[in-house]
Amino acid sequence: MTYKKIQELYKKTFKKTLKTCWIADVKRGLGQTTRKSYNRLNPDSVKYPCPEGPTKEWLVKLLQ
Repeated sequence: MTYKKIQELYKKTFKKTLKTCWIADVKRGLGQTTRKSYNRLNPDSVKYPCPEGPTKEWLVKLLQ
């Protein structure tokens, strides 16, 4: 599933916008990423981690 489709599905479900960096954070936590982005400022930290709560739970369920 593409980032765009995930964002559209989230918008239909919650009537809110989902940041792509939140999707990337959850994918990283699930081990679904293969590399680090070339434009990361600091390879060891994330500027906008996915917030805990319903957003993260929904993403984890969707991406597993």
